Amino acid sequence: MFRFRRYRPALLILLLTGGGAVLAMWGAYHLVERRALREETVQLQRQLDLHSQALQQRIDRYRTLPQVLALDPELRDAVAAPIDAARRDALNERLESANSVTRSSTLTLIDRHGVALAASNWRQPTSNVGEDYSFRPYVQQALRDGQGQFYGIGLTTGAPGYFLSQAIRDDAGVATGVVVIKIELDALEKEWLRTPDVVLVSDAHGVIFLASQAEWRYRTLAPLSADDRRELAATRQYAQQQLSPLRMQVVRASDGGARKVRVEVPALPKPVLWQSALLPEEGWQLHLLHDDAAVAAAGRGAALAAGGGWLALSFLALFVQQRRRLASLRQRSREELETVLQQHAQELRTAQDGIVEAARQADAGLSRSLEHLPQGVVIIDAGLRLVAWNSRYVELFRFPPELLRVGTPVQDLFRHNANRGLLGPGPVEEAIERRLNHLRSGKPHMRESEKDDGTVLEIRGNPLPDGGFVTSYADITSYKNAARELRSLADALEHRVEERTRALAVAKQEAESANRYKTRFVAAAVHDLLQPLNAARMFVSALRGRLADDESRRISDHVDNALAAQDAILNSLLDISRLESGALPTRVRDFALDPLLEALARDFGIVAEGRGLALERVPTRAVVRSDEALLRRILQNFLSNAIRYTPQGRILLGCRRGADGVRIEVHDQGPGIPESLQADIFEEFRRLNDGVTHDRGAGLGLAIVERIGRLLGHRIGLRSQLGRGSVFSVVVPWGSRAGLTEEPMPPAEPHDDSPLRGRRIWCVDDDPRVCEATRALLQRWECAVDLAAGPETALRSATSGASPDLLLLDVRMGEIDGLELYPRLCERWGQAPPLILVTAERDEALRAQAHRNGWGFLSKPVKPPALRALMTQLLLRRSG
Repeated sequence: MFRFRRYRPALLILLLTGGGAVLAMWGAYHLVERRALREETVQLQRQLDLHSQALQQRIDRYRTLPQVLALDPELRDAVAAPIDAARRDALNERLESANSVTRSSTLTLIDRHGVALAASNWRQPTSNVGEDYSFRPYVQQALRDGQGQFYGIGLTTGAPGYFLSQAIRDDAGVATGVVVIKIELDALEKEWLRTPDVVLVSDAHGVIFLASQAEWRYRTLAPLSADDRRELAATRQYAQQQLSPLRMQVVRASDGGARKVRVEVPALPKPVLWQSALLPEEGWQLHLLHDDAAVAAAGRGAALAAGGGWLALSFLALFVQQRRRLASLRQRSREELETVLQQHAQELRTAQDGIVEAARQADAGLSRSLEHLPQGVVIIDAGLRLVAWNSRYVELFRFPPELLRVGTPVQDLFRHNANRGLLGPGPVEEAIERRLNHLRSGKPHMRESEKDDGTVLEIRGNPLPDGGFVTSYADITSYKNAARELRSLADALEHRVEERTRALAVAKQEAESANRYKTRFVAAAVHDLLQPLNAARMFVSALRGRLADDESRRISDHVDNALAAQDAILNSLLDISRLESGALPTRVRDFALDPLLEALARDFGIVAEGRGLALERVPTRAVVRSDEALLRRILQNFLSNAIRYTPQGRILLGCRRGADGVRIEVHDQGPGIPESLQADIFEEFRRLNDGVTHDRGAGLGLAIVERIGRLLGHRIGLRSQLGRGSVFSVVVPWGSRAGLTEEPMPPAEPHDDSPLRGRRIWCVDDDPRVCEATRALLQRWECAVDLAAGPETALRSATSGASPDLLLLDVRMGEIDGLELYPRLCERWGQAPPLILVTAERDEALRAQAHRNGWGFLSKPVKPPALRALMTQLLLRRSG
């Protein structure tokens, strides 16, 4: 019994905590499950609306066709009077031709007695011609009401379909026949297979005739009545199909119309949400069966969160209670400590009174109880008379023996010190009176005083309980000297830091200057290297058109591929140099991400397909803020590496949402990257040995990616597992849809090369090899190259009224700039022909200027197809 009373509070707390957690979990589970069920119901209704629209659009596509055919004079004449065999064949061929255009299942012409006169399937063994369809509802409806509709299984073909009928009337308005079109909806069922849900369509009798899964077809939602069975037998709607009812149990119904059911036949492993929608025009119902795992998961998650929250609150309450208990204990301890302190203070006060009394009784005033103190100590009473002192006090101030007597006024000591200049400048009496007033006030004080010999004293004064004062004098000269030395050392260090900072600033300026020089050197070197490379590629392109045998053309293609690889390496080196120097301009804006991912997936999907790989993309509606061109460069390098290092399998391009932005990821199924090499692959010319042997990159792509990421402030990430693949990612900040701007669409490239034939072209370049290669290439395109030379020759050859049809102009030509040369040539010609700037400079400002002026712009080395397309475009624009 004693033990139970001892543990009863703990058991009660445990019961309240556990029971409260269970109740909170139960309530949260049902509340969140009900809310999740409502949200899921709304989502299911939206899906039903989409399926309903798709079904209705498929039917409406063919709804007007019977109405149009019913107005055909040939068909009206055919049902008005008996027809012969030749006329019947002509009608069959006419319906067959119409059916091939509309792509329906069957077109049938029926007379007023319900007999098929002609049909589009007259050539097939299951022809409708000659069959009696008078018992079919769609025939009876059309003859009675003018039009009809009916879903059923064909009697001759055995294929199910939806029949739309329209009456053919004579001039008096009497129905003389019927035009019937049959629509097969099995394609719609195949589309439903893409969704994990079960999609069903039932008729007015509750018979399921369309289903995304075959085992659901021709089942009834409820047992059929006797009238329903007689009607189905009379119309032979489902022929010989066995109609069996579903076996299901409703678990719960929600407010939005959805029901949670457990289906036993056909068997489903778990309960599902059943949502239905009415199709009023056809009298059908559309059903959607959706897995409710998400609803249950939301309930479980909420229950766990509520249980955890209750436990956290319980622990917090216990913690607060414990804190209060500890605070109470501390308060009690504090009160006990204050009592003890008061007792000790009383004891100290008594001891101090004893010291003062002992000092009064001393003959010479020296107190043996004060001799052990390192400070000089002097005690005066309430009348400001000397009571006691120690030898250290006498040593510090060197008072004469006759002055230090018990009962001597302290003002005599002050005056003695004032005469020696120890009280500072100013009137002596005022200094003495000021110190006496401070002693009379009974306030404690502390100050420092420096003597003539450099000794620094720290003076502390404290009043005594019954009046009087105790003053101590401590020699702190060594401490002050150490402080001065430390201050001098700090000043020296600060001076050295300033000098080092200035030296670092100078070094930084020199490094920046060297970096700018390096950038200019790299740009000039790449420009000079691209000049002969541009000429070589044009010579190869011109040479290939003159080669007759396949072997020579293959060698020419190898040469062109090698030059293209060299071009890529030089451009990558130039990009790295511009990124390091900060010379690469950026254009950061808000834009939708999905069009960029779609374009990349389309472009690289062709390359991946050529290597037997599958490139998949996950659509997104995200809006990001970045430089679209530079972000494209990052993703292009990711995709290129993924294709290069994936021998087989698939590559995935998609993105994940996060609090700090959108993380765009490229997943591959390559060999993976060891953890020891994951940091090295972002350095220049670092390549792995696991790629495709004939397609190894230069090792610059990821180095460019890393620098673009630093430039834009985008975090570059890498996850990899050996034997399973790698995931490269870049995190891009979120953008705002309000900041979206429409980008102009690039002009379409013309496909007709005829505008180049016979056109007069000028090529101005300071490199003779480029001029000769361009002349050979243009002449192969049947152009008239009037001039292919340097800028001086161009100025001498330009005459009034003899401008070319098109001008190809280099920008950097020694001392003459192409942008300065063009207006001088136009002034001599008297007109301004179309211009294409050809340069090895990767200058975005120059490209933008060309775009504003309507000029063409190409970077060296020039690709012949790009040059040809741009020339054709400018010439067609001028002709237009």
